[in-house]
Amino acid sequence: MGSNSSRIGDLPKNEYLKKLSGTESVSENDPFWNQLLSFSFPAPTSSTELKLLEEATISVCRSLVENNPRTGNLGALIKVFLSRTKELKLSAECQNHIFIWQTHNALFIICCLLKVFICEMSEEELQLHFTYEEKSPGNYSSDSEDLLEELLCCLMQLITDIPLLDITYEISVEAISTMVVFLSCQLFHKEVLRQSISHKYLMRGPCLPYTSKLVKTLLYNFIRQEKPPPPGAHVFPQQSDGGGLLYGLASGVATGLWTVFTLGGVGSKAAASPELSSPLANQSLLLLLVLANLTDASDVPNPYRQAIMSFKNTQDSSPFPSSIPHAFQINFNSLYTALCEQQTSDQATLLLYTLLHQNSNIRTYMLARTDMENLVLPILEILYHVEERNSHHVYMALIILLILTEDDGFNRSIHEVILKNITWYSERVLTEISLGSLLILVVIRTVQYNMTRTRDKYLHTNCLAALANMSAQFRSLHQYAAQRIISYTCRHLRRYVYVLDKLYFPHSHCSTLQHCFSTLSDNGEELLSLTCSHILRSYASSLFSLLSKKHNKVLEQATQSLRGSLSSNDVPLPDYAQDLNVIEEVIRMMLEIINSCLTNSLHHNPNLVYALLYKRDLFEQFRTHPSFQDIMQNIDLVITFFSSRLLQAGAELSVERVLEIIKQGVVALPKDRLKQILVAY
Repeated sequence: MGSNSSRIGDLPKNEYLKKLSGTESVSENDPFWNQLLSFSFPAPTSSTELKLLEEATISVCRSLVENNPRTGNLGALIKVFLSRTKELKLSAECQNHIFIWQTHNALFIICCLLKVFICEMSEEELQLHFTYEEKSPGNYSSDSEDLLEELLCCLMQLITDIPLLDITYEISVEAISTMVVFLSCQLFHKEVLRQSISHKYLMRGPCLPYTSKLVKTLLYNFIRQEKPPPPGAHVFPQQSDGGGLLYGLASGVATGLWTVFTLGGVGSKAAASPELSSPLANQSLLLLLVLANLTDASDVPNPYRQAIMSFKNTQDSSPFPSSIPHAFQINFNSLYTALCEQQTSDQATLLLYTLLHQNSNIRTYMLARTDMENLVLPILEILYHVEERNSHHVYMALIILLILTEDDGFNRSIHEVILKNITWYSERVLTEISLGSLLILVVIRTVQYNMTRTRDKYLHTNCLAALANMSAQFRSLHQYAAQRIISYTCRHLRRYVYVLDKLYFPHSHCSTLQHCFSTLSDNGEELLSLTCSHILRSYASSLFSLLSKKHNKVLEQATQSLRGSLSSNDVPLPDYAQDLNVIEEVIRMMLEIINSCLTNSLHHNPNLVYALLYKRDLFEQFRTHPSFQDIMQNIDLVITFFSSRLLQAGAELSVERVLEIIKQGVVALPKDRLKQILVAY
């Protein structure tokens, strides 16, 4: 480095880096620092180049780790940076490019070194490198200043107080990135840290007063989505992709940090990195998420989470309760717009989940919006492309829907929003459909994908829970949405019988039931033929009589097999036994959803009744089944009532005539005979 541009391959031999990491102490007033900081480093633009940088500088960094306790050169570098930041605001106002450039370079080096130090040593050792100075070999001052705390306070001041200009954009990004790297200590500990140096400095002392201002600044950075300045706007080179070395370095650290905080966990599939238009906004969002997910200290709650939980709209003039610390106000409309536009990134989805889950002011505001489709459609698109997304991205999108569907007003309003030409939905051309019907289609598709691919019980249970929350408010369901609800239920009813057949007649490879099911397509769209219906009815009747005695015993054996309680001499049960309980749970939840709609909004959903009658042959087999008899009462009543009215109307009825008979019959249906079923998740 130094006054000439450096290449990665030249770094181990660089004379300035050798002096920094060597055995000679360098005073903070030495002209050496001006020479060291006058470099234009070609920042790596890929993970491969970042790895090359770490490999090229590891010898220099380890040399500094070894020699710094005697030289104090890391402390001297930090003091140089701290002294320069005192004049940074004035330098920005005066357009002092050279001064800002060198200050940026100092922070650049500090962040690179900090990452290595955190990787190489414990927190206690790291703290010693920032707190002691050599007086004589083996003798260190006990009252030396805590440079690490000063550095963090300085970074918070830089982020919140320095005006965002073309010449300060890069140093603002580096300041945020350095804080992210500092918080990466959690990555190197298996247990949850509650007494880490991050708790010591960020939750107490001189850093604490900056809490609300820092959170507010990071949120506004995310809202504004400021792009990097064009080339030539500052004296140090602007990379074509924006962000520089420290952006890439700290972004990787932050991604690892907040992935651990989500349900996807460390083992989730890596997301494709989207093209970033605003490194500052992205880094601000990552830092905000990491701060929000810091664990509470043993005696102090996380103040950054408190700030996120309590901030209000700028249009809200009500005073803050004295019991709420770190409160502030922000423009909710701008925040809502940014959240709607940025849901392609999983970190933005995590922010939306965090705000909906923890800030009641935000949740109330969003549920009152009249343009909820701007928020819901991006969430549905995430679920629709489930195979292309990280598991934690899908989980967050699903939980957001679960939170929203807990509100009856939301469940009513989404059926009033009419959408046209949903281009990303490819299964069927949807020229016009309500937002509520589209939500049903996407959620059913997601749970169907999960049952056939990932087989994640958490995912399908929560998908069905979202539908259950909505079911009492179903209104004017699209014909295709109603058809998919019934078809999906029928598919699992058929699968249930198939699994039972394999359990009790495993050697009947040419059984009548298997032959019957071989005639059915997977998507369950077509009606059973009369022949298959007759065979299934007679076969299922005798089979269910047998199964009623053995069903619980098989489930118990399957559970024991999963827990490994069977002896080594026992033959393990087939996968069908393991699937049985999951399939039964899905069926019950789908039947509950249908029941809820029938008891609460039957008159609003003639298409659902039509689809139910269309598949009535399969439902009739389950009216006396011990596992579903209770939940089938309402469905059986509706099928019987409307079937009789259709028989009275004659044969060969058109679709329009059937729907007309259904609409007329709803008025005459004895609703007092429908059993009320409470469905809420």
